Amino acid sequence: MGRIIAVANQKGGVGKTTTTINLSAYLAELGQKVLTIDIDPQGNTTSGLGLDKNTIENTVYELILGQCDINDCMQNSIMDGLKVIASNVDLSAAEIELIGISEKEYIMKKAVDKVKDDFDYILIDCPPSLNMLTVNAMTTADTVLVPIQCEYYALEGLSQLIRTINLVKNRLNSDLEIEGVVFTMYDARTNLSLQVVENVKANLKQAIYKTIIPRNIRLAEAPSHGLPINLYDAKSAGAESYRLLAEEVIHRGEEDDEWR
Repeated sequence: MGRIIAVANQKGGVGKTTTTINLSAYLAELGQKVLTIDIDPQGNTTSGLGLDKNTIENTVYELILGQCDINDCMQNSIMDGLKVIASNVDLSAAEIELIGISEKEYIMKKAVDKVKDDFDYILIDCPPSLNMLTVNAMTTADTVLVPIQCEYYALEGLSQLIRTINLVKNRLNSDLEIEGVVFTMYDARTNLSLQVVENVKANLKQAIYKTIIPRNIRLAEAPSHGLPINLYDAKSAGAESYRLLAEEVIHRGEEDDEWR
């Protein structure tokens, strides 16, 4: 049975989509069967994995409205072993269209339950807000992976997200856990990045991944070419970091004493 991981943070610009794209690609490269679901109406994960979000007929939007089956939505990506359920701007209307629908918090879960045994990992890229789409991701997921940027207000946004995760856990998905926190956009030249990492570690009673994602120009360039970093520049510092993160995700739980 596949592990279902929602990648979430209500703050934009923290490396959430970059993490979803590159973690998915490296999990596939390491031999895992991966399904990536883009539930952000911006559709950046879709295009970052080499798909044209504007020409795909069956997207998350059609899936949520019951207009297609989940198997009809799956697209092959540019990586072997990695399938994608795409998103585009149509999805921004979904929340309004779901008004009055019973059990609307579980629409994604019911769809994903049909295929979760076919994959080792299912990653869900959430929008940068705590809306019904994010709630659907959290009712579907086993765990939430939280990328946080190494910046001054990182901890403030994180505590709000953790409250939301706990609320979903208490009301809608009792099995939901926090997968871990991933630091992104780390700049070794600044004291601030180091202070943020130390501050979060000191204040947060959550699992924190050892791998820290650096601020890296090649990582920033890759999506404009519709490529994950392992296909764009496999020798870059960003590529090496996401490869290590993928290995950490796979081996999570094997070294409990070193975790945190």
